[in-house]
Amino acid sequence: MSPHYHHFCELFAQLGLPSDVPDVVGFIQSHAPLDANVRLEDAPFWNPAQAALLREELIGDADWAEVIDQLNLALRAPA
Repeated sequence: MSPHYHHFCELFAQLGLPSDVPDVVGFIQSHAPLDANVRLEDAPFWNPAQAALLREELIGDADWAEVIDQLNLALRAPA
C-alpha cells in the first residue's frame, strides 16, 4: 500500500468515513473533479462536522494540514 493512501486512510477515519483503500479511492473518483471555485471544506459532500474538522485543521496548520492539502489536490484532478 502506498504511503499516500495510508495518509488518506487515516484522514478518512478521522472524518468518520470508510477508510480502507478501495473506499478512499472510490470516494475521490466519485467526487472529482471539485470545482475550482469551491473551497475543499465547503464542498457539498461533507457534513457540518467533517467540514469543521477540515477547516480547523487547515486554519491551525495542524498535523493533518499536509494530507488535507493532498486530498484537495486529488479532488481537483480530473476523474
